[in-house]
Amino acid sequence: MASKRTSAKKVAPSSSLEVSADLFAALGDETRLVLLREIARSGPVSLARLTEHTEVTRQAVTKHLRVLEGTGLVESKRDGRESLWRVKDARFEQAKRYLALIERQWDDAIDRLKTLIEE
Repeated sequence: MASKRTSAKKVAPSSSLEVSADLFAALGDETRLVLLREIARSGPVSLARLTEHTEVTRQAVTKHLRVLEGTGLVESKRDGRESLWRVKDARFEQAKRYLALIERQWDDAIDRLKTLIEE
């Protein structure tokens, strides 16, 4: 019996993969996820506010923020003597699109497996 396999969608170009890999590597750290959650919840927020009620030093938080900034997830803007940090939505949209692509590829693979098993 002939197989009714559907063709898998091609993986995103390598440049897109490299960009996405950096993004997901940045999100792979628990401290950075906590910082992102706080920045998203509080809106533009200062380093002082991010470090209050935590045992993480300002220097450590600054390093994590620089990683997030380097991947385009957050940005800072000077406000007097402080920098206020905010989330950059466009980068999260890119992550959502990439995850949707992976989801479609998995759905296609599961459909092919189901078809194969049912034959």
